[in-house]
Amino acid sequence: MKKYQLLLCLSFLALSLSAQKKTKETSGNPIFPGWYADPEGAIFGKEYWVYPTYSAKYEEQTFMDAYSSKDLITWKKHSHILDTSNVKWAKKAVWAPSIIKKENKYYLFFGANDIQNNNETGGIGVAVSNKPNGPFKDLIGKPLIDKFHNGAQPIDQYVFKDKDGQHYLFYGGWSHCNVVKLSDDFKSIVPFPDGTTYKEVTPKGYVEGPFMFIKDGKYYFMWSEGGWTGPDYSVAYAIADSPLGPFKRIDKILKQDASIATGAGHHSVIKNPKTGDYYIIYHRRPLGETNGNHRVTCIDKLEFDENGLIKPVKITFEGVGANRL
Repeated sequence: MKKYQLLLCLSFLALSLSAQKKTKETSGNPIFPGWYADPEGAIFGKEYWVYPTYSAKYEEQTFMDAYSSKDLITWKKHSHILDTSNVKWAKKAVWAPSIIKKENKYYLFFGANDIQNNNETGGIGVAVSNKPNGPFKDLIGKPLIDKFHNGAQPIDQYVFKDKDGQHYLFYGGWSHCNVVKLSDDFKSIVPFPDGTTYKEVTPKGYVEGPFMFIKDGKYYFMWSEGGWTGPDYSVAYAIADSPLGPFKRIDKILKQDASIATGAGHHSVIKNPKTGDYYIIYHRRPLGETNGNHRVTCIDKLEFDENGLIKPVKITFEGVGANRL
């Protein structure tokens, strides 16, 4: 009897170890626990980073966490890398972070206060830190963009470095997208050569969440469509020869799968420079969740066809395999 019990225990142990090994072979989706949305992926040195919105009631969105990983499988949490104690004008709705490294400093762009008109305090701010995990402190003591221009609510900012070193900020809610040129120190906005400051680049179907990357010399501009609390939330894209467009919508490439999750959108893209693999990091709503803030951060492969067009993304529970930098 004891021999049988021992064999049974060894069998259970083997199954447990096998299950553990299996779970470590892929990231799984979501990639880390908790309600998080609007994730921006970044690569700093030999680490992947994800900067998401803490998804809760606006009044509770007073801080940001970040996550880092060496292999896309195991993620480490960095709590409160930014909070409103370091941004005196921000009171709520701190969301949609976008980060970039410049001259050994890290600059985090964020939206705050969800302003509804030009008389309210809030908009897009920028904070700085010596480390990717913060703490980030307000760079200029006020919003960088605090008014509506071309109908665009000042939210959902994305900082983009062009091939010539110029930094741009794409942003906008309420179905309008603007692009502005940033000064070298990120403390102000500078005019374009034609004298304009806020250029509208809104493609057909745009709602919010702009993102851009360069591949084979082409500018891939992406955005979210539909309503963020609904099943039609999704991602579409365009390809242009210039970071200023024009951007003609090509297709939708990320959307829900009713057997896996709903409302997949507000994404970012990262590329492993060593292997050339592309990944899309996005949020979605688990099946059965009806609360608009119940969103989780996920990752899946982003692939292209022979013409450079983005293939429709298959959202999964498995996520992606290990891929060190």
